[in-house]
Amino acid sequence: PKAMSRVYAFLALSAAALSSAYAFLPAPALSQISGRSTVLSGVSSLSMMRHRCKTPQLSLPADQRKALMRSLTTEVIRHGRITTTLARAKAIRGSVDHMVSLAKEGSLHARRQALSYIYDKELVHALFEQAPERYKDRAGGYCRVVRTMPRR
Repeated sequence: PKAMSRVYAFLALSAAALSSAYAFLPAPALSQISGRSTVLSGVSSLSMMRHRCKTPQLSLPADQRKALMRSLTTEVIRHGRITTTLARAKAIRGSVDHMVSLAKEGSLHARRQALSYIYDKELVHALFEQAPERYKDRAGGYCRVVRTMPRR
């Protein structure tokens, strides 16, 4: 309601500036004069801006991107290293570091958070056993991105 009054006030001010005949009409009538309906009918897709989203889109829909991030994170933790594109490597670096930080914390809540993200249950238990002593001296930056040679 408060936001709606601001929108209508803005419409009323713009109509008053354009012509003086519409300046005295009530605010809801202004949206009917413009010929546009306020309901989004006939719109097939609505694209929103990604304000302050730090994860790159990777040319994938949101559900596929989340599944890719989870699977790549699982494979990095399982094998220790993987070969992937530079954009994907930069995208999963934060989630791998977060999983190792959860393992170093070692609480039940941290374990449940890791279990909800990593696909393999036994891998989570192994991570929580080995990560605290392996990374006890390091405060962060557990995952590094190493560029391989470019393809010929």
